Amino acid sequence: MDESGGSGQPRPGNEGAGPEAPPTARTTDPAHPEQQRDRTTRATPPEGTTDAPAPGDPDTPGQDPASPPREPAAPHEAPGAPTHEDHPDTAASPQHPNPAPAPDRPTTPAPPPPPGPPAVPSRSHARSGPDGHGRLPHRTQEPGGGILMGRPFGVPVYVAPSWFLVAALITWVFGGQLDRVLPELGAARYLVSLFFAVAFYASVLIHELAHTVAALRFKLPVRRIQLQFFGGVSEIEKEAETPGREFTLAFVGPLLSLVLAGIFYLALQTVRPGTVPGVLLAGLMISNLIVAVFNLLPGLPLDGGRMLRAVVWKITGRPMSGTVAAAWVGRALAVAVLIGLPLLTQSGALGSSAEDNVGMDTVTDALLAAILAAIIWTGAGNSLRMARLREHLPELRARALTRRAVPVESDTPLSEALRRANGVGARALVVVDAHGAPLSLVREAAIVGVPEHRRPWVAVSGLAQELTDGMRISAELAGEDLLDALRAAPATEYLVVEETGEIYGVLSAADVERAFVKAMARPS
Repeated sequence: MDESGGSGQPRPGNEGAGPEAPPTARTTDPAHPEQQRDRTTRATPPEGTTDAPAPGDPDTPGQDPASPPREPAAPHEAPGAPTHEDHPDTAASPQHPNPAPAPDRPTTPAPPPPPGPPAVPSRSHARSGPDGHGRLPHRTQEPGGGILMGRPFGVPVYVAPSWFLVAALITWVFGGQLDRVLPELGAARYLVSLFFAVAFYASVLIHELAHTVAALRFKLPVRRIQLQFFGGVSEIEKEAETPGREFTLAFVGPLLSLVLAGIFYLALQTVRPGTVPGVLLAGLMISNLIVAVFNLLPGLPLDGGRMLRAVVWKITGRPMSGTVAAAWVGRALAVAVLIGLPLLTQSGALGSSAEDNVGMDTVTDALLAAILAAIIWTGAGNSLRMARLREHLPELRARALTRRAVPVESDTPLSEALRRANGVGARALVVVDAHGAPLSLVREAAIVGVPEHRRPWVAVSGLAQELTDGMRISAELAGEDLLDALRAAPATEYLVVEETGEIYGVLSAADVERAFVKAMARPS
């Protein structure tokens, strides 16, 4: 995205946007009766100039106390969201003949990218866009998240530091399995195990690339792919527009894992059993089969859950109904995994004798079940929050959130400009030229920083931020389109204009954040 200075100053080389039509008195908008407000042209002051506090100054009766809006944060990862995640199990229990990768957490589209100025920390991925907790995370130009390995299809692929931990764990556990199957390898078994860990994560990457290619085919932006402790993450920034696309987007991941399992099975027929190639191919075949089958389970956040969501969406015509159904199935699935996986292991149904499943093996299986259950339960809850977010996004409308503004010339003293604003109930100042064309916006934070006794001697031009093209937004923007516009040009205030170029007012990024939090607090 476009970068801006830490104080919201315009980017070098993108200044001095051409003037627009001079501000004129705005007529009532019949399409929005609930939002009708007076707009002022360049007001003529009454006789006598008196000093007046800033709009929102605590000393002003009837005005809400204002605090300086937060400045744009340094680029960092957005959260995220909801994404495709592949979760290979870190290692198999010693009693199991093959490492059982914990399957991938599936397709969850990332939330809409937020405006830059509100500095709110976020989590993951998507989990890109609003993080589902009523906060506006940031999107950065370079998402980061580990070591950049390449850009297939133009999407950066990162390996998180946690991957090295799981690779070491797989190497150690699989090495113990090899010691029983191929004892003649000696210490070299750990090199073979390391190769298996790398090859398996390459399979996870292929699974994620399937989601990515499908998303790009549907014109959905993909922020990044990340390989981490519990598998892979494809951070898709927007939701599929139709249930059919949603189903396809979710299904291609498990399908590719099944295809890989079939390829490894065919390759296994060409080598001798009990050899290093035979053991590696068998392990990769079983691991990819587990990933595919687990992800086809019909509960969010697994790929099968997204497929169920698409089916319910198609039947009911409401994406929210599909999300609710798939999320509750996902929570039921989490409980089933928590209770059922240790019971299956103890009963010997997973291939090992019940007599061997004692002591640390039992603890390991219970811990693995708890981790998987927590991942599924949390992912299902996040999916519900993301759905509620998307349901409330249309409530964010630039026209409704815009502050009334008065135009003033650049040499106007701050005290006089504030007197005019207070006289008409305005809360923002737009600096215009002699012809009334807007040039810059007076920053609220700068007004608050000027002592009252200094305001008669401070010109508004010294407190203004020059307008760039990205700081002029349409009064008709709403929802994701509004957030996309704010994200593209991070600033603390934006000039809101009608389609004719007429000044409508000033939009504060802090007001957008407050409206977002308020909308998220309301029940669906």
